[in-house]
Amino acid sequence: MIDFIIVGNGLAGISFAEIALQNNKSIFVFDNNSQPSSRVAGGLYNPVVLKRFSEVWKAKEQIDFAFPLYHKIQAKLDVVFDFELPILRKLYSVEEQNNWFQAADKPNLAPFLDSKLVTNSYESIASPFHYGKVNHTGYLEISTLIEAYSTYLKSLNIFSNEGFNYEEIEFLDNGLQYKSIQAKHIIFAEGFGLHANPYFDNLPLDGTKGELLIIKAPNLDLDVVIKSSVFILPIGNDLYKVGATYDWKDKTNTPTEEGKQELIDKLSELISCDFEIVQHFAGVRPTVKDRRPLVGTHPVHSQLHVLNGLGTRGVMLGPYLANQLFQHIENNIPLEKEIDIIRCYKKK
Repeated sequence: MIDFIIVGNGLAGISFAEIALQNNKSIFVFDNNSQPSSRVAGGLYNPVVLKRFSEVWKAKEQIDFAFPLYHKIQAKLDVVFDFELPILRKLYSVEEQNNWFQAADKPNLAPFLDSKLVTNSYESIASPFHYGKVNHTGYLEISTLIEAYSTYLKSLNIFSNEGFNYEEIEFLDNGLQYKSIQAKHIIFAEGFGLHANPYFDNLPLDGTKGELLIIKAPNLDLDVVIKSSVFILPIGNDLYKVGATYDWKDKTNTPTEEGKQELIDKLSELISCDFEIVQHFAGVRPTVKDRRPLVGTHPVHSQLHVLNGLGTRGVMLGPYLANQLFQHIENNIPLEKEIDIIRCYKKK
C-alpha cells in the first residue's frame, strides 16, 4: 500500500509530491494535462498587491518555504526554472508616489518595497513619475518545471497520464483501492478540473479565465518586469510575456479575440515601440469567491483531501499549502482556518 495518490501535476501537485518524497513517503501521480492553467500562467511571483500596495497574505511565510523547495527540485533535476527579476510598478501621479513611500515605511512591507524610486528611463515607456521597485520577485518557467518533474516521475514508474476515474475508488477500512493501486490517501490537486470531482464539486471554486500573449519587440530592451495595467515580462531573445486578462464568465481554455485586443490596447498605451504577437494562450485559474485557498479533508471520507484554489499566486502559495496539508494528514496539525474547507461546510 502506498501513502499518496496525487491527482494533478501542476504547481500544487508537484509541491505535495516533492514534500511527500522528501519525507520518504510513497506516491503515484495522475495527470492527463486537461487543465493547462499552470502551464500557461505568467509564473510571476510577487509578495505585494500592487494595485493598492498591500501585503499578500502570509507573504513572508510563503517565500521562506517555497523557494528552498523549488531550489532543491532544480538541483535534483538539474534544470533551471526560477528566474529572479525585479518588478517595477509604474507610478502615475505624485499621490501614487506618496502612497508608495507610506507603504514602504510599514514594517510588514519594508522588506518588499524599495524606499527609493527607480528613475531609470526605458526608451519605449514614458514614466514621468518613475517606478516603485519590489524586492523578492521573479518568475518560474512553469512549463519547464512540469515537463522536468513529469519526466522524473515517469523514470520512477510513478506517473500516469491517463484521466482519473472517480467511480473506481473503493473505500477500505485502512485506506482505499483505485484500480490496481492501494493507497492510504488521495490528494486532489486538479485546479479548475475540481468541478468534475463528485467528492468536492460542492466547494465554491469559481474560476477566472486569464489570457496571455508572447510578443517580439526588438526595441523594447527591458531587463526587468514592468507592472502597469498589464505586466511585461522579458523571457529572452526580444520575447516578452504580456498579461493578463480577468474574465469571470468564460470558463473555457480557448483564447479569444476580445482577450487579445484588450491586451494589445493596454500594451499600446504603455509602450511606444512596435511589437508582433508570437503566441496567444488562455487558461482558467482556480480562484475562490472568498479569495482563500481550498485545502482540507473530505467531511465523510477521511482518505480524500483537496489542495486547490491557488488563484493568481500559485507560485508562492503552492508549496506553503502543500506543506500545511501534508503536516495535517501525517502529524494531525490543524490547518489554518483561512484555508480549511471546513469554513465552506460551516456556511451551509
